[in-house]
Amino acid sequence: MAYANYNTSNPVFSSYIWKYNRSSASKMTLNGVIIKSIFSLVLVGLTTWYVWDLVNKGEDVQYYTYGGMIAAIVFSIITSYKKKWSPITTPLYALSKGLFLGGISAYAEAKFEGMPMRAVGVTLLTFFIMLILYKARIVIVTKRFRSVLITAIITIMSIYIISWILNIFGINTPYIWGTSWFAIGFNIIAAIVASFSLLLDFDFIDRKINKAPKYYEWVATWGLLVTLIWLYVEVIRLMKKLAIRF
Repeated sequence: MAYANYNTSNPVFSSYIWKYNRSSASKMTLNGVIIKSIFSLVLVGLTTWYVWDLVNKGEDVQYYTYGGMIAAIVFSIITSYKKKWSPITTPLYALSKGLFLGGISAYAEAKFEGMPMRAVGVTLLTFFIMLILYKARIVIVTKRFRSVLITAIITIMSIYIISWILNIFGINTPYIWGTSWFAIGFNIIAAIVASFSLLLDFDFIDRKINKAPKYYEWVATWGLLVTLIWLYVEVIRLMKKLAIRF
C-alpha cells in the first residue's frame, strides 16, 4: 500500500504528518515508542497531581484547566507542522494536558469520590484489551474498517465542535452534555469509537517501525497520548452521567 494513501482515525497519524526522509540513518523502534510513551504519561500524571493538590488546598484551578487545554492545542499544532520539534513539543503537550486533566479530574473526585481512578483503570484496561485484540489478529484492520471508523470520528468531533460553539452563544445542548438516555448513548458510542481508534494507531505505528526517523518516536507518543486522553475523558464523562442518572 502506498504510504500517502494510508489512513488512520487519529489525525496525528495522517499522511502529511508522517512524511519523512527515508535516508535517515536512525530509525523509529518499538522500544523507543514504549519508553517515550511511559515517560510522557508520567509527565501527564505529575501536572495532574499538581493541579489536584491545588484543588485540595482550596485554590481556584480554572486558569490551569483552560490554560492547559489551550496550550495542549497549541503544542499539537506545532508538532503537526514541525515534526522535528516533537522531542520538545510532545513533553510540553503532556504537561499541558495534565493541567487540563487535573482540573476536570479533581472536580469529578469532589462530586463522585474515586471516579477518576476508576476511569484511569477502565482506560488502561481498554488499552491492553485493544492491544491484545490487535496482536492476536482477533480484529483485523481493513480498509473498510478504517473508513467506517474515520467517518464515525469525524462525525463525533463535528458534533462536539458545533455543540461547543452553541454553548459559547448560550445555547444549551442537553442531548450531548446532559444525562438523558440519548446523551448517555452518544457518550457510549464516542467511548467505543475512541477505543477502536487505538487499533488503527497500533496498526499504523507497526507499519512504520524501523522505517521512520528516530524522532518520530515522539510523534507516535504524541498520537497515542491524544487517543488515550480522549478515551479517558469519554470514560469519566460517561461515569459522571451514569452516577447522576442513578
